[in-house]
Amino acid sequence: MASPTHQVALEFLVFARHRDLSQVSARPEGSQLERSAYILLSRVDVQGPMSIGQLSDAFGLDVSTLNRQTAALKRAGLLERIPDPEGGMARKFRLTEEGRRRLTEEREAHVRALDQVMADWPQEDVAEFAAYLRRFNTGIEHIDGRAWPRP
Repeated sequence: MASPTHQVALEFLVFARHRDLSQVSARPEGSQLERSAYILLSRVDVQGPMSIGQLSDAFGLDVSTLNRQTAALKRAGLLERIPDPEGGMARKFRLTEEGRRRLTEEREAHVRALDQVMADWPQEDVAEFAAYLRRFNTGIEHIDGRAWPRP
C-alpha cells in the first residue's frame, strides 16, 4: 500500500489537473477571466494597491512578465495606476470598479462550481477540507517565503 504522502501526491496531481475547475462540467458560463488575471486581481483586492516591484516579490515573477500582465489588465479597464497612497515614489495598481465587479463575478462562479462539486458533503466536511487546504497552502508559503494575505 502506498504511503499517505504518496496518496497526497497522487491526489494533488489529479487536483492540479482540475485546479481552475475548467474541466468540470459544473463550471458556470460567464467565467471569463484567465487564470493569471484572476490571481493577480485577487492579490491586489486582498492586499490593496501594489507596485510592480511588490507584485514581483509577491508572485516571484519577473518584472517584464508583470508589466505585460498589468498592461493587459489596464487596457481591459480592470486595473488603474495611481500615485502611492502612502506617498512613495512608485506608482501602484488598484482595481477599477469594473475590475472589482469582474473579480466578484469570477469568484462567485468558482464558489458555485465548488458548491456543485461538494453538494453532497456535510458543511462540517467542507469546513474541515478548507482548514486542511489552508494548512497545506501556509506550509508551502512558509517554505517559499511568500505568504498570501488572508482576510
